[in-house]
Amino acid sequence: MSPLLLATPRAWLRRHVTARGHELDLLAGKRILVTGASSGIGEATAVALGRKGAVVLLVARRGEDLARVADEIRAAGGTAYAYPCDLTDGPEVDRLVATVVAEHGGVDMLVNNAGRSIRRSIALSYDRMHDFERTMAINYFAPVRLVLGLAPHMVEQRFGHVVNVLTWGVQVKAPKFAAYIASKTALDTFSRIAGREMYGDGITFTNVRLSLVRTDMIGPTDAYRNAPALTPGQAAERVVRALEDRPVNVNTAAGTVAEVLNLVAPRLSDALQHAIAKRFPDSPAAAGRR
Repeated sequence: MSPLLLATPRAWLRRHVTARGHELDLLAGKRILVTGASSGIGEATAVALGRKGAVVLLVARRGEDLARVADEIRAAGGTAYAYPCDLTDGPEVDRLVATVVAEHGGVDMLVNNAGRSIRRSIALSYDRMHDFERTMAINYFAPVRLVLGLAPHMVEQRFGHVVNVLTWGVQVKAPKFAAYIASKTALDTFSRIAGREMYGDGITFTNVRLSLVRTDMIGPTDAYRNAPALTPGQAAERVVRALEDRPVNVNTAAGTVAEVLNLVAPRLSDALQHAIAKRFPDSPAAAGRR
């Protein structure tokens, strides 16, 4: 093999290396578990993976919606299995892991997509500690539990990749999202450390930090009604690319700029974010009004 090919990025290989005249799909046959697969980004990701020949393991609470997505994948010629599960229930997650290992021998890749968002200022959160507990339960503890449960089988096969669907907020530190962004930042940091510890075992992690996506999650926030946003399909394209290329992070330009400003001029960044937050007050739902 030539030195040029050895140094060629994975993305170039994906686009140019062919098998029998066709583009080589790196995800064909891979066992990929996707959480939150009953709607939004998770559904779009699962369908896209089905088209690429992956064995898609769909996880979400809503069994009927999950079955619908699985049927859609199978109808298009793909392979899909539905596993209804409440990811905030620890013993239920443990049973899910045991079932997946028993039926499929583990997974090759994991997409931690399931989550919840809360937009509420600290001033309205004094008596709402449960907001922080709920977001940590699904956004942090659930994916960590899945990683800990599935990692031993990844280590045994000397290959595994985890993609976390996060938010550019981990870089921006946007006001009114203390509960949500803190939980996503916890998963971001956990994955960076886990990736370093497990690097020698062939296990890698990617943090996909998405901008606003037009899903049901942002519905209650009036400020987002006319804001620019990705479609679930566009977000899914980035997740699939992250599974193929396995970069450390997938960032937005705006998120990167905000992260640099937070480092070089933190008080200026505070002032700017405070001014922006004043222009977009809490929604009626956040304030407890319909």
